[in-house]
Amino acid sequence: MNLSRIYRQAPASTLISLAIIIVFTITAIQSRSFTNNLGASDLGSSWMLYAPAMTNGTGALRAVGGMFLHIGPGHMLLNLVLLWLLGREIEKDFGSALFTVMYFVGGIGASAAVVWMDPLSPTAGASGAIYAMMAILVGLFMLRGADLRAPIILIVVNLGYTFLASDVSLWGHLGGLITGALLTWPMVKARSRRTQWIIALGGLVVVIVVLWAGLPLT
Repeated sequence: MNLSRIYRQAPASTLISLAIIIVFTITAIQSRSFTNNLGASDLGSSWMLYAPAMTNGTGALRAVGGMFLHIGPGHMLLNLVLLWLLGREIEKDFGSALFTVMYFVGGIGASAAVVWMDPLSPTAGASGAIYAMMAILVGLFMLRGADLRAPIILIVVNLGYTFLASDVSLWGHLGGLITGALLTWPMVKARSRRTQWIIALGGLVVVIVVLWAGLPLT
């Protein structure tokens, strides 16, 4: 499968994946390490999701930048595989532009959950947005009348790993999953693309407000 074919199947997912790879490469060059790529990276330090560094709203873009940072190649590759597989299915139904908005709703919703529930834990990765995509995929399968076992098993397995592993962001994953679940029902039930856009943009505003409300004032 060549790159042009991959891009045609899922343009937004492919471009987001490329952005993640570029960011990882920059952090690896700055840190002079492929495995400890955030160890001495200026980009990693300035984009890492960490609530105390987001005072007065400054640095609130960490909620987005952190979605592109990954801790080591294994972390990145796992998320890239899930992003492309899930994104390809979701883009088929919603289109690339709307998918992109939904992706960031899920990711920022996950960041908001971390800021509120685990603010002292530095967090990085696309996992929150990917968990939101898992929830959306369940909604799409329900709409299609498809077998729900595969997406539900995917969620259960990943949640099991989340609760058992000590080096993952529990609230980042749960926040993404909850955000995706809340977004899914109105999106799949909407009768027109215009209504879906209103719902998605409204969801983006809501997660930004929730995130902002959880940031330190000073």
